Amino acid sequence: MEKCKIIFADLDGTLLRHDRTISAEDLAVLEELAKKNIVRVLATGRSLYSLSKIFEDDFPHFDYIIFSCGVGIINWNTKEILCSHFLSKDEIACVRQTLNLHNIDYMIHKPVPENHRFHYQKFSTENNDFDRRFSYYKDYGSPLTSNEKNIEKASQVLAVIPEDIEKFEMIRRLLPDLRVIRTTSPIDHTSLWIEIFPKNVSKGHAAEWLCTHLDIPQEETFSIGNDYNDIELLEWTAHSYVVENAPEELKNRFKNTASNQCSGFSKMIREKIF
Repeated sequence: MEKCKIIFADLDGTLLRHDRTISAEDLAVLEELAKKNIVRVLATGRSLYSLSKIFEDDFPHFDYIIFSCGVGIINWNTKEILCSHFLSKDEIACVRQTLNLHNIDYMIHKPVPENHRFHYQKFSTENNDFDRRFSYYKDYGSPLTSNEKNIEKASQVLAVIPEDIEKFEMIRRLLPDLRVIRTTSPIDHTSLWIEIFPKNVSKGHAAEWLCTHLDIPQEETFSIGNDYNDIELLEWTAHSYVVENAPEELKNRFKNTASNQCSGFSKMIREKIF
């Protein structure tokens, strides 16, 4: 048994199954963690609004939520946002120039707590994953116009492309002063999302900030994830696991547990902590 004071768990593809539910086994373990005074943190790429679409009722199984890949952290018990980050006007202009030059479709999300609202720029005539994401949030999106050349603040820029690692690496090289994160689309599970944040934003940075805030030593931290946007978190925590459905690259780097479909989260907890 490893000593644990806090555990960070990703949602999509880790806790969340294909039917967008969490298994009874995983929910039971989350409740047991609370009884053992182990801090439970959901570390997700979703915004708070997106989470509300998954969990219509209050979701009491976590103490804190790292949302939008670390753009913000909320105390889930008090609903107080503890910290948040944003891209500056100059940073946004730089990102737009880069993406426009390469005709990449993107969305510019407003600052927390309104970061489910966005402006968008679309070049392609066919980008099914972009179109499906837009359809989910169409009431909160508006096209960029000439009046919005100088957006003052944004929580992130999200670009959507077909699976193309070389293009992702190119964008990352062109934006060295920003955090450029690769995420597999949770919609079609194939397209590549390029998420662009301030340099100090990632799930790993957020985990470090929260542990400092709570006075929890790094050596007593656990995490579990399944995708590329979890890498910084998995690298920072002392004990790090990925589910069986993670990409081979991640499974070769971190310890493995069962898939999201087979309650990999609770299996790992029962084997390593309880």
